Amino acid sequence: MEQKPIDFYGGEVLLVDKPLNITSFGAVNRIKRAFIQVTKKKRYKIGHAGTLDPLATGLLIMCSGKKTKTISTFQDLPKEYTASIILGASTPCYDLEMEVDKTYDISDITEKQVIECAESFVGEQDQYPPIFSAKKIEGKRAYDLARAGEEVKMKPNRITIYEFEILEINLPEVKVRIKCSKGTYIRSIANDFGVKLNNGAYLTNLRRTKIGEYDVENAYSIEEIQQRIFDSEFTPLS
Repeated sequence: MEQKPIDFYGGEVLLVDKPLNITSFGAVNRIKRAFIQVTKKKRYKIGHAGTLDPLATGLLIMCSGKKTKTISTFQDLPKEYTASIILGASTPCYDLEMEVDKTYDISDITEKQVIECAESFVGEQDQYPPIFSAKKIEGKRAYDLARAGEEVKMKPNRITIYEFEILEINLPEVKVRIKCSKGTYIRSIANDFGVKLNNGAYLTNLRRTKIGEYDVENAYSIEEIQQRIFDSEFTPLS
């Protein structure tokens, strides 16, 4: 499908398919550099509506120019993810960024228990973010405090899980689809999933597929959006 030229002045809402092993901030910066290169400006306004961890892929909505004023409207929309959870072990950060620190016996866990556990998450609830997260505590990032060996006490967020579907059970792996409110940490859901089963669990794969009605199927890679910027004509205002 042919893409329209970039509106450098009015701004754009860009649907980006964020790749693995890059921060959301890093993805924004790569696209921002393309805008700066084309416009020859020292600065160009662009931001994203909802962080994805480096180990997560999928839909990242970016707003440029005057459209940055609309970022909050996208941040408030529900999010949808597909994820893989491994039972029988845990990590301090609840995902693959750190090594397994505890292992558990999963021989007594049944498929019925897994399905019932997923169902128990649906609804409004308090959720504690991971201590290895970007949440700020008295002006400092929680992960900086945790890595420095300091005690980290997280405050709970009020979140809503709208849907929690089990896609596949192949123990120790469980593949899921989750629709949730803003501010939800899927890593915390993975960890809590293990706790509810009197076991351990951590996240091994995470992909954001939707933000509201915006679908990752309609998103473009960073390279494709950069090329769209380079292909668009920019005429400085007189």
